Amino acid sequence: MIISVASGKGGTGKTTIAVNLALALAGDKKNNVYFLDCDVEEPNAHLFLKPLIKKSEPVEIPIPKIDYNKCNFCGKCARACLFNAIAVAKNKVLIFPELCHGCGACTYICPEGAISEKGREIGIIEEGEAGLSNFMEGRLNIGEAIAPPIIKRIKKRGIEKYQSEVNKNKNGSKQHILLIDAPPGTSCPVIESIKESDYTILVTEPTPFGLHDLVLAVEVLKKLQIPYGVVLNKCDIGDHQVEKYCQEKEIPILMSLPMDKEIAIAYSKGIPLVNLGYSYKQKFISLFQNIVTEYKLAKVRN
Repeated sequence: MIISVASGKGGTGKTTIAVNLALALAGDKKNNVYFLDCDVEEPNAHLFLKPLIKKSEPVEIPIPKIDYNKCNFCGKCARACLFNAIAVAKNKVLIFPELCHGCGACTYICPEGAISEKGREIGIIEEGEAGLSNFMEGRLNIGEAIAPPIIKRIKKRGIEKYQSEVNKNKNGSKQHILLIDAPPGTSCPVIESIKESDYTILVTEPTPFGLHDLVLAVEVLKKLQIPYGVVLNKCDIGDHQVEKYCQEKEIPILMSLPMDKEIAIAYSKGIPLVNLGYSYKQKFISLFQNIVTEYKLAKVRN
């Protein structure tokens, strides 16, 4: 089962939920748990999982390179670029690498074959072990703005490993769970992270901002046709509008966590909640059981 953990806004406790769910499930030897940190602009799951990194590699995107022996400065490449990464002057082609998304449209459309591609590093992916079956994270280089290529690379490799193990274990003696920690918000990196998920957890808090951004996230998941439920963090602050909204829209609240000083202190020290006691571990095991139940119900409805 592929489960993504997302949130309409930052600071709701998304990574806290993802990390502790992973650790709670990994405590059962019947589970193979894979963790992908796709929040590549600010990956911090490693602060809690403390993985041993065994492999690191750069991620590049292809950017255009002009062959002036062939270029006739027709400007078709600039007109084809949706991101304004190319400008054609009288006898010069200007390339703006920071704007280029590596889509290859300019190379494809050039009538003279004057455009080739060269790689430009935008970040790295790291892979290792963290008491789980597999851990992967991506990190976007400082100053870069294009996260999806790194997320695509992580997901491709992570899902391949996950699917390979699922295929090896067709007798069902192991339960395979792939957890994806998505970026906050509802932009392209989020969509790239959560698509292909069987189920998405939306982590929110009971505040007007939390409700506003939860509504946006719900609309995205409806478009993607991914079943989802809500985890309400800091459930005893703010108002009850999030609960009212979930009730009206028949969105299941999978779990609630209180605003607790003990949780805050543990978080500040990089200590997972499941290490605080049996009750927290059971909360996250129950969260997974609720997800499985809701996923099965969603399949029946569809």
